[in-house]
Amino acid sequence: MNRPMLRNAIVVLTLATAAIHLYLNFNTGAFVAQPAFIANAVGYVALLVAFFKWMNLPFFNGREKPLWYAYLGYTALTIVAYFAVNGAKSFSNPVGLADKAIEVLLIAALWLHKEN
Repeated sequence: MNRPMLRNAIVVLTLATAAIHLYLNFNTGAFVAQPAFIANAVGYVALLVAFFKWMNLPFFNGREKPLWYAYLGYTALTIVAYFAVNGAKSFSNPVGLADKAIEVLLIAALWLHKEN
């Protein structure tokens, strides 16, 4: 897979998982916001913006590798947290499992992007 395709995959997968987390925030049945879902969605978008330098943030200049590790780690942590929080009922939530599949694909795309 070439670099532009990986870039597009990272963008689409990140926005998809952020959208799912926002959806889950409002789909809980309660009128109270779920801060973890909102923070997760915002975190994904912030990492996406920083990773592709869509904003000129001098702090990140020359720090591409730590940012890549942070993006990869954030995604992996989200997967682990899902199974840790939901336990045995993790496998009965199709939206959650679809999101974890998206996040696994995101990790793969990030890994391949680094190799290219």
